[in-house]
Amino acid sequence: MEYIQIPLGPIQTNCYIVKNENQSCLIFDPGAEGNKLIQFLKNEGLNPVAILLTHAHFDHIGAVDDIRDYFQIPVYLHENEADWLGNPDLNGSNFLTHDLLIKIKPADYLLKGEKELKIGDFSFFSYETPGHSPGSLSYYFQDSRYVISGDALFQGSIGRTDLVGGNHDQLIESIHAKLLTLAEDTIVLPGHGPSTTIGMEMDSNPFLNGF
Repeated sequence: MEYIQIPLGPIQTNCYIVKNENQSCLIFDPGAEGNKLIQFLKNEGLNPVAILLTHAHFDHIGAVDDIRDYFQIPVYLHENEADWLGNPDLNGSNFLTHDLLIKIKPADYLLKGEKELKIGDFSFFSYETPGHSPGSLSYYFQDSRYVISGDALFQGSIGRTDLVGGNHDQLIESIHAKLLTLAEDTIVLPGHGPSTTIGMEMDSNPFLNGF
């Protein structure tokens, strides 16, 4: 399945659109600029069936309600962050932006554990990768060999752990146990910045050496 990367908002959070041959699509982390994203989807003739969140920090959720309401589709989030969407103190918008407090309606479905998800015509896996936040998820498309890692793993870096619920040791453990066990040619689609591969991060990511 093809993916499209669209950086959105003031800190260029990567939104990912995963589409199939029928023009159905999933939307991952619509962080901002809802009208821009809606127009893109319409121009491409895409039919969204769900929104999935890697976690509930403000820069990943800002356009959730715009997209959900326009297309009338459900939102999926880990249960550990069920209260974060509507709470600026938890989602970070109060701490990092002040002038733009983010309050989103509750998720329609709460996820827990490792499982295969089947949504519409799409089938993929959700892995719990906490550390950056307590409910961080990574979504793995096995047949297409890519993983949407949110803010867990970046090219040459890892997610920050100084926000609410962050835990550095837990994040390192999550990356090694859930992500670095994937095939080395698996493409990593992070929440910010360019894509990378599992093999590249195993070889050169300074935060992962010597674990």
